[in-house]
Amino acid sequence: MSGDGEGIKGCPGKEPGELFRAGRLVKICAPMVRYSKLAFRTLVRKYGCDLCYTPMIVAADFVRSAKARDSEFTTNKGDNPLIVQFAAKEAQVLCDAARIVCPFADGIDLNCGCPQRWAMAEGYGACLINKPELVRDMVRHVRNQIDNPGFSVSIKIRIHEDLKRTVDLCQKAEATGVSWITVHGRNVEERHQPVHYDAIKVIKESVSIPIVANGDIKTLKDAENVHHLTGADGVMVARGLLANPAMFAGYEETPLKCIQDWVNIALEHGTPFTCFHHHLMYMMERITSKQEKKVFNVLSSTSAVLDYLNDHYGVC
Repeated sequence: MSGDGEGIKGCPGKEPGELFRAGRLVKICAPMVRYSKLAFRTLVRKYGCDLCYTPMIVAADFVRSAKARDSEFTTNKGDNPLIVQFAAKEAQVLCDAARIVCPFADGIDLNCGCPQRWAMAEGYGACLINKPELVRDMVRHVRNQIDNPGFSVSIKIRIHEDLKRTVDLCQKAEATGVSWITVHGRNVEERHQPVHYDAIKVIKESVSIPIVANGDIKTLKDAENVHHLTGADGVMVARGLLANPAMFAGYEETPLKCIQDWVNIALEHGTPFTCFHHHLMYMMERITSKQEKKVFNVLSSTSAVLDYLNDHYGVC
């Protein structure tokens, strides 16, 4: 684990639970492999994002290896509230991981939604929605072993073909003390099919803990529509924020000010070039022509990118 700038310990900001109790829609940056790292979290927090997740971390590796901890988890005192998402399949391993991050984060999330083959083959991610007792056991263990009552324990799931099974999973998790549940409104097989917002609504009506809706939210208007359609207490966004990190502030496309902020934050954090460049490609997708993309997307150094942004957009 490593700190950035002024050290690793987060200042106590709002506990995540308080965000949900405030009664307004909670706007959340999803866990994104390679992308929802400290520099990007710093950016979206400037533009109306209430709560951020780390990329998914395999709990067993994190507990076993100091090298994994250093490369996978970086935070600083402004990086809150923060949820660390883990892939796990054993209660004690998840507890050990939670105990390590507890002083530096506001909660953990158990990934029960990742549909990637490698995760499912290892017993992680979306295969856990078919093991409600194991999910319950993992949540209960963390609840019992972490002393801080404000530390949240949440889960992120996909839905079953038979929605009754999803409702049963959510009710079991609620009974065990899960803080909230994020529901990606697709089943394990679905990728780009329409999101089943009606299923999220049924789940919301079947539990009394907060429910977060996830899937195909690309603008603030989308977020508000999903809130009205489902009754969800929060919305979690992935690709929409990659394309426009300022979307929660109401911008329809990435403003130049946001691109400038990203340049400043990324340089300050020492973000590796590939990550720095990829984020800019996503952000500028809607505001650049095909011809411009052909040039920009093959730039191969930070100085070349900075020159391009300065020459074309006055971003320096």
